[in-house]
Amino acid sequence: MQRLVLASGNAGKLREFREILGSEGFELIAQGELGIADPEETGLSFVENALLKARHASEASGLPALADDSGLCVDALGGAPGLYSARYAGEHGDHPANIAKLLRELDGRDGSQRDAFFISVIALIRHPLDPAPLIAEGRWHGRILPAPRGSGGFGYDPAFLDPASGLSAAELAPAEKHRDSHRGRAVAALLSQLGAVPGG
Repeated sequence: MQRLVLASGNAGKLREFREILGSEGFELIAQGELGIADPEETGLSFVENALLKARHASEASGLPALADDSGLCVDALGGAPGLYSARYAGEHGDHPANIAKLLRELDGRDGSQRDAFFISVIALIRHPLDPAPLIAEGRWHGRILPAPRGSGGFGYDPAFLDPASGLSAAELAPAEKHRDSHRGRAVAALLSQLGAVPGG
């Protein structure tokens, strides 16, 4: 069992990562359990922020660290909420307010103008100065619903329509969501890379 620090204070992310990686031989420790606070996310891309968070957690803990930077991108809004998905409405992590603002921004738009995708970029570093971190990306394309549906998941899940199932991300069973979601796809890509690394 390999111990990794999860560089996130997001309870929803921690739950999903534990569900996805628990059977893959990893023990995930939330950085908060080690007294590690979130760093300021100053990157200009999901990749930069994922690396910044992973290095911060590894440096503070002395352990390998896994970080995910993710968000929702809406083409018609120039990629917003994007990097600011968690604080789109102002306060960090106010999911209902973020969804309400998103739906207001898309009011009166339909069809392809509601196209969107979730993106997850995962960075895995073995130590703070790791010069060759593993980076994996996953995207989940769908559409923004006119009103929230479902009570599962977290974040923007109730407002995101999965075209394959016709359900919102919040209506999918966890196993279905993990198979198709941006985070599930990014983890699968990461595991594929680890399988190709000697000793990984």
